Amino acid sequence: MSESEVEDSTAPLIEHLAELRSRIMKSLAAFLIGMVILFPFAEQILAFLAQPMADIMRARGENPQLFFDAPQDAFFAYVKIAVLFGFALVSPYIGFQMWRFVAPGLYKEERGAFLPFLIASPLLFIAGGAFAYFVVMPLAMNFFLGFSGVVPLVSSMLGLGGDTAAGTATAADAANEGLKVFYFGSIKSYLSLALKFIVAFGICFQLPVLLTLMGKAGLVSAEGLGNVRKYAVVAILILAAIVTPPDVITQSILFVVVYGLYEVSIILVKMVEKKREEQLRAEGYYDEDDEEEEDPLMAEFDKDEDKD
Repeated sequence: MSESEVEDSTAPLIEHLAELRSRIMKSLAAFLIGMVILFPFAEQILAFLAQPMADIMRARGENPQLFFDAPQDAFFAYVKIAVLFGFALVSPYIGFQMWRFVAPGLYKEERGAFLPFLIASPLLFIAGGAFAYFVVMPLAMNFFLGFSGVVPLVSSMLGLGGDTAAGTATAADAANEGLKVFYFGSIKSYLSLALKFIVAFGICFQLPVLLTLMGKAGLVSAEGLGNVRKYAVVAILILAAIVTPPDVITQSILFVVVYGLYEVSIILVKMVEKKREEQLRAEGYYDEDDEEEEDPLMAEFDKDEDKD
């Protein structure tokens, strides 16, 4: 191969790398802009995230509050909020940049098939995050905060507490002599828990997009997904145990939701397969008869095997 031919073959690669670099730099710039825009509103976002906890604490007659035990905790909590929500704010633009880089290498039919999934993915993530915030977090907070209250001391339960006019301890005295257990949460721990809920459910809601794309690429089939259903149940149970706190309520909700999405994915993959089959029939690549005619020689061989 001559020197000119080598240069001609490497030129497109250099151009693609230069374009990829340009797309990445634009995405990073957009991410930084989104983070800067969201940082002044980080305190309001934290208050919004803490609303389920605050509502339950007020209903229990407690004062909702979060503290930070290190001078830098509040600042880094706001930075984390700005990073995550800033990325979420500019994610459509970042997705558009990646799409502009990939789209020229796809056929027109492939671009038309891939674009709906690119739009559905962030919408499903938002739906998963909203489900976690409005449904799962109130239930989880109610479960966790239900362990707070006044725990009677052993002396109070045995009637050995402070003396009263009647010589016995009243319920009020027992309460006063009890051990008060209450939630005194830090910004760091609560923010970590709330974001874990939202991100976990947002990612799990991507299951239909992932499996449908794999079905469109021929990597999975509706029949195959149905056959491994029992293994999927075990995998979902393990996932629920890993990504959620150790309470049965939250894990059960995540299992029901993800398993429902798995069944929806089977239906979507089946629709993709049906559409592909209709397209192949229209193009003449698919036989009219669903069943292939059985070879007479093979039928005779099977008959002899049955006699033996």
